[in-house]
Amino acid sequence: MLMSSFGKRLSSSQIILLGFAAVILTGSFLLMLPFATRDGSCASFSDALFTATSAVCVTGLIVHDTATYWSMFGQSVILLLIQIGGMGVVTIAVALTILSGRKIGLKQRSTMQEAIAAPQVGGIVRLTGFIIKTVVLIECIGAVLLFPSFYMEFGFSKGLWYSIFHSISAFCNAGFDLMGMYEPYSSLTYFVSHPLVNLTIMALIISGGLGFLTWHDITTHRLQLHRYRMQSKVILSTTAFLILLPAIYFFFGEFSDLPAGERFWASFFQSVTPRTAGFNTVNLTSLSEVGLAIIILLMIIGGSPGSTAGGMKTTTFAVMLSSALSVFRRKEHTHFFGRRIANEVIREAGTLLTMYLMLFLSGGFIISRVEGLPLLACLFETASAIGTVGLTVGITPELGFVSRGILIALMYFGRVGGLTLIFAAMAPRQRTAAKLPQEKMTVG
Repeated sequence: MLMSSFGKRLSSSQIILLGFAAVILTGSFLLMLPFATRDGSCASFSDALFTATSAVCVTGLIVHDTATYWSMFGQSVILLLIQIGGMGVVTIAVALTILSGRKIGLKQRSTMQEAIAAPQVGGIVRLTGFIIKTVVLIECIGAVLLFPSFYMEFGFSKGLWYSIFHSISAFCNAGFDLMGMYEPYSSLTYFVSHPLVNLTIMALIISGGLGFLTWHDITTHRLQLHRYRMQSKVILSTTAFLILLPAIYFFFGEFSDLPAGERFWASFFQSVTPRTAGFNTVNLTSLSEVGLAIIILLMIIGGSPGSTAGGMKTTTFAVMLSSALSVFRRKEHTHFFGRRIANEVIREAGTLLTMYLMLFLSGGFIISRVEGLPLLACLFETASAIGTVGLTVGITPELGFVSRGILIALMYFGRVGGLTLIFAAMAPRQRTAAKLPQEKMTVG
């Protein structure tokens, strides 16, 4: 009764915030058990907390190689945390409530609406069922497609486990891999020219990053694009733009030492994976500073609302870009596909952009100063953390306590969402009819 009363006093933002924190702490304690590691030694709380945060926040940054350090039990805990984090703590809780036969209250529906960025409370239970079915179907298809390649490489039982693990990790945009037996922290570099593995992993990453509402439009309306929500149209067009343009640059500007076939796969994979998956098929330290800067921008933008991906979100990027274009053209309103965007949405997008840039930059500056490392490398890691990506230039395992703490905070912020964090901390808005006097100010 006390817990029920306490839950009623919490806002939806606070429930989401505390839910993620509770799962992270539980995962940390499980990873500290002796049989969670291969050598039977207990992982330190710092290492377990970092790994659990990275898994729940579907980031993929690691301080120990997943394949060589964690046992089968430890890997299973990580995979479970990835699945919970990818689908969302609230989605899992609502799904369990539905399966138990209990009724979904208005507070749970409201929290679910905020968690998946649904436009309305009505139909939330049906949408939850759709999300569960979509996740299971896509992850199963991904595992089936990966199995022939991994079976040839690792045998039946190991190939099956690797197929399941990498399918869930890719769809949830987590970036955890089990390829450390080739070389620690090698990710998917041994499959750089493998068409089936490349296509499957990229398809899973894109699918997870589109958002469940977009998938609802796709499955409901199929090729009738004019019937899609305006948000789905923006997400699909922005996603295509953010994949094709960087891929063209990577093909002609990077990877010149690779044969044409490998360069094609490497270019597209490195364009897709910052959205926000964390796998890589080439050594990222071989990229030029321009290439690293492009990946940093893609990581900060991230995936789409209501998806398994983190980051600032494609819609935020699209709104800010369209808002700038409307100013250039001296138009009063920002619009997409014949629909006007509310000023409140533009303000929220500007706030998110400012927050992400401030946290990303300040985190990189502090880590660079504390660790004495090059600034670009540190900015790459902070962009990877706040975008919940998991790509790295190799400095994360060597970072000290303070720097790890910064990355943990950025991963948490990036997954729960900037506005969710602020709304959870701030008191409810007090409505008032009074307004302060307005005065003109010049900018630019």
